[in-house]
Formats: sequence, C-alpha cells, structure tokens
Amino acid sequence: MSSEADALPLEQLKVSKKAAKKEEAKLEKLRRRQEASSAAAAAPDEEDPLAGNYGEVPMRELQSKEEVREPYTAVGALAEERKDEVVLVRGRAQTIRAVGKKMAFVVVREKGFTVQCVVTEKEGLVSRQMVKFVASLNRESIVDVHGSLTVPSSPIKGATQQVEIQVSKIYCVNKALPTLPINLEDAARSEAEIEKALQAGEQLVRVNQDTRLNFRVLDIRTPANQGIFRIQSQVSNIFRQFLLSEGFIEIHTPKLIAGSSEGGSAVFKLDYKGRPACLAQSPQLHKQMAICGDFGRVFEIGPVFRAEDSFTHRHLCEFTGLDVEMEIKKHYFEVMDIVDQLFVAMFDSLNASCKKELEAVGRQYPFEPLKYLRKTLRLTFQEGVEMLKDAGIEIDPFGDLSTEVERKLGQLVLEKYGTEFYILHRYPLAVRPFYTMPCYDDPAYSNSFDVFIRGEEIISGAQRVHVPELLTKRAEAVGIDVKTIETYIDSFRYGAPPHGGFGVGLERVVMLFCGLNNIRKTSLFPRDPLRISP
Repeated sequence: MSSEADALPLEQLKVSKKAAKKEEAKLEKLRRRQEASSAAAAAPDEEDPLAGNYGEVPMRELQSKEEVREPYTAVGALAEERKDEVVLVRGRAQTIRAVGKKMAFVVVREKGFTVQCVVTEKEGLVSRQMVKFVASLNRESIVDVHGSLTVPSSPIKGATQQVEIQVSKIYCVNKALPTLPINLEDAARSEAEIEKALQAGEQLVRVNQDTRLNFRVLDIRTPANQGIFRIQSQVSNIFRQFLLSEGFIEIHTPKLIAGSSEGGSAVFKLDYKGRPACLAQSPQLHKQMAICGDFGRVFEIGPVFRAEDSFTHRHLCEFTGLDVEMEIKKHYFEVMDIVDQLFVAMFDSLNASCKKELEAVGRQYPFEPLKYLRKTLRLTFQEGVEMLKDAGIEIDPFGDLSTEVERKLGQLVLEKYGTEFYILHRYPLAVRPFYTMPCYDDPAYSNSFDVFIRGEEIISGAQRVHVPELLTKRAEAVGIDVKTIETYIDSFRYGAPPHGGFGVGLERVVMLFCGLNNIRKTSLFPRDPLRISP
C-alpha cells in the first residue's frame, strides 16, 4: 500500500479548498437537473388492476400510522434452507436491470448483505406496469420487497445470498435522487482494480478522499467502510468488556475544563460564562482524581480534542480516546500487564468474530494480518536506541522518536522478534508529560511506555506522580500555570495511592490493525485542521 506524506504543502491545501467549492457548484447543478427529472416521474400508462402490488409508499403510511403486522426478514438471514418461504425484506436498491419489458432484476442491500430479486410479468400477480416501475427505480432508494425464495441452479455472482426472491409486491419507501454525487461502485473500487483497468487501456473513476468526505453519508455505505466501522464498534466493545471483567469501572469525565490537561499540546480555547476555558485534551487529570476517590481501577471511552495544526495521515483534531487508570501495588509493569492482556485478547477476538468485515476491508484495501506474540514483547527505550544504532541510525538518546524512526524500529523489531505489536518503556523524562513519575535509579528516565502497531505509536502510558510537591515542581518546569490545575494537585494532598494508566486512540487502533494508510478512513466524520463538516 502507498503511504501518505506526513505533511501537506500549503499549495495542496489551497487546491483542496478550491476542489470543495467546485464540488458544491457541481452538486447544485445536479440538484436542479434532478428536480426537473423528479417532476416528470412516471405516471402509469394505463389503469392497472394490480397497482396495489407496487408503487411509492404515501407519506402518511410512514408516519407511524400502524405497527408492523408481517415481520421483516434480514437479508443476511436469507439462506437456501428457507427455500419456498414467503419473506418481506427492506433494503436499498443497489442495482436495477431491466430485461425487455417483462422482467427486471433488483439487487437489494441491507447491512452489507445483498440478495437478487426477480420481477417477472405474471398474470394476476405481476403486471407489465409493475416491471416498468421497478426498472425506473433510482439506485440507493429504500424498498420493501415481498416474495418467495427460490434457489437458482447456478451460483449468483452479484449478491452475497445464494437465493433469489421471486417478487410479488414491491414498494418504494424512500426515493433517492436519480443521479448521486458519487457512485458506490466507484467508491468501493480498489487501487488494484483501477491500475489493472489502466493497463488494459480503460479508465475507471477514482473517488478522491475529499470527495468521499464531502459525501460521507454515501461513502460509508461501501462494503469496506461498513466493515471498518463494525470492526471499530467491536474494538470499543472488547475494550469495555475486558476491563469490566478485570474489576475496572467506567467513568465519564468533563470535556469543559479550566486549564490545559497536558503540557505541550495546543488546546481549543473558549469562553465559559465570561471565564477562559478549553476543551479537554484527555481525561488525564480527572481519571487520576477518580483513583484518589477510591475507585481503584477506572476507564473511559470519550472524545478527545487536540488543536495542533497536524496535517498528517495519523492526526485528528477530535478523536475517540480509550483511557485507563489504575492503582499500582509495586511496579508500573502492572499497567503494562493490562495492556498486554487487553490487546492480545482484542486482536484474537477481532480475528475470530470479524472475519467477514476484515475480508470486506481487505478487498478494497489489501493488508496482511497483524503479527503479534502471545506474550507481548517489551524493550527499554535504551534497547530500542541500541537496535537503531546497530542499524546505522544515530538518534538523541534523550530525545523523542520521530515518525520515520518509529517505523524503522518497527521493521527491526519485526525482523528480529517476528512481531508488529510491542511495548517500548522507560522513556527519557524530558519527552513525557509533567505528571510522569521519574525512574528511581535515574531521574533522566521515567516509568513510562509507548505501544506500537506496524511501526506506529498507538498507546502512551506511565506511572503518575502522586506526590503534590513533586507534581507542582514538574508542572512549573513545563510552563503550566499551577493555579489552573490547583484542584487536581490538591486531590493528592488528601492521601493518594501510587497509580498509573494509559490512553489510546480508537481510530488509530483500527487504522493500524487493518493496515490502512490514513486515519480519516477510520473516523466516521473526521475533524482535522481543514474540516469541520459534514
């Protein structure tokens, strides 16, 4: 897979804004054409005694007029063993194809599953006008289909379900525009397909990232995107269930705060009833306060805000944070043990329960399954520096790792240990947040760690400073106004247990597990320095 540059040049950003304006103008023109087309929507050519078997559902019928009488069957549940059953399904008209005037095919899609529906003229059941109505349906319209299941003699290539519905009734519940701003077939196409077509002298449409994000509601209907966000749902579910089983409780901390939650990161500032405030960069301070409040082990799944102008493939201005904090009895390795067990369990579960979703992602964005060990590899920062040095890469032994160096170290670790998931710990204190506990044997280092997937950092964690005097000193050293975090520091004056924790970005976990090249692919509606809609 091709990787994107970490920083976009200013020229490219200007082009991106111009492209968005051009898209808007194009869409407006399209809307006007479609309004004219809809106004000329087909009226029946002649009176049809079977007109009650098809047509558009009147608005009043959609206003919760009555409860469901006949149960709907999920498209994914349509199987060969249900042959001859009469079913009612609802889904999107993915493709429509007329075969003369007496037959039409509709592929109906629901939640990633598709079924082929056959409409054939039949006296007393299906009229020619009904076939014409079906052939005139707009793609992506919502339809109700009623009919009996049959099993064709040869495999169906254009649908996931190997049965057909012989349609007796079909109704359009909600009509999509005749021409959509992006074609789902184009949006679902892989780079390999596009390149193969180019080599054969054929040019296929490539839907660029800005266009996808401008029309995200259409883009997320593709099989790959359906897979990505169902995998994402599983990640947060596994995270929650694992931690609950380990005695953690879920908390919900405020996102409006008086000071900055971390030193060194830009914040979104706002006016809070005449007082300066900002959006929380993490639940860091409050999850530590929860530990001081005797909850012992806590976690949170919630939004995180970062105001940096980071035009990279892996940064967002808003993302979903998976945060953990816990008491430490003896050593910060206790926190690393939770990371190890949690993520091995998560990867195992995703591989076992999301096979269909992972396959859908892989068809559009091919990737190799993640390599990880049953017991996660742990290296000290100094060991990592030595590995890089042996490979001819000299870095500041007390500085942070750049993105390029992280990737190189990831390659070296994979070659030597056969894993793409590992923990690097005992980082230099100078590159960690103010609340990080220094090492007992060398104050130049800290009881901290980062975790990497495929050469990119996904988790940052550490033992925290729980002694108020040291905490105050560390905050002042990084330029934080201690008055803005007084209540945080005071919470450690009433007796605080040794504790530590970590934070991970949900979108980044999914991006790297699935080998994707841009975090915007794993954010439902991304927020970056240039995008605040849709």
